[in-house]
Amino acid sequence: MVDLRALVAYLDTLLECGRIQDYAPNGLQVEGRARVGRLVTGVSASLALLEAAREAGADAVLVHHGYFWRGESPCVTGMRRARLALLLEAQMSLLAYHLPLDAHPKLGNNAALGRILGLPQDGRFAPGEGPEIVFWGELPEPLPLAELARRVATRLGRDPLVVAGGEHPVRRIAWCSGAAQGYLEAVAARGFDAYLSGEISEPTFHAARELGVHYLAAGHHATERYGVRTLGEHLAQHFGIEHRHVEIDNPV
Repeated sequence: MVDLRALVAYLDTLLECGRIQDYAPNGLQVEGRARVGRLVTGVSASLALLEAAREAGADAVLVHHGYFWRGESPCVTGMRRARLALLLEAQMSLLAYHLPLDAHPKLGNNAALGRILGLPQDGRFAPGEGPEIVFWGELPEPLPLAELARRVATRLGRDPLVVAGGEHPVRRIAWCSGAAQGYLEAVAARGFDAYLSGEISEPTFHAARELGVHYLAAGHHATERYGVRTLGEHLAQHFGIEHRHVEIDNPV
């Protein structure tokens, strides 16, 4: 067992939350039991995840996508009421880490995604103001785009949507999980051959072709399910607590 406050303090320090501005509060979002012996992790704090955590007897739930996003309604009604009611009735704490989890160089989403895809992690950069959340690497040998797409499909269990930015092979590749398609221009300005993220929007198709950068949209959920699991495994080892990762399938 670990004291909840000690767990939160450790995470806040480990993920350097104090230096990162975000769109939602990072850390403890809903307070439950004072001590944590069983931790459940998942990508998003959906009702399905919370129900699975309650069934597993979790004391706390750790996610990448939590609550209280900037600009969303503060009213606790409907869907929000059901989620919060379950947490409070079960006395389960909710901990959420968004950009800090994307940015961590070893335990974060992008670090874990790179390992899953077998990509060398040679560096990372900030695409604008904010943390260094775009990771990059240089492959030992140039890789045809079709072969890279097959690797992504095999290792993530889903076919990426691929936009060819030309006929060149991939040697230098950058990646950033989730809804990071807007960083494509910053990637192109640094001379990368390809860029992989989670989502794609209509302008991204044209931008990739005109900028000459291959773009692979591998799924928001699929690219962000590894960091929180890695973090949960680290916490289990560090504090000697039980950990279970719950995968709530999401095709987006």
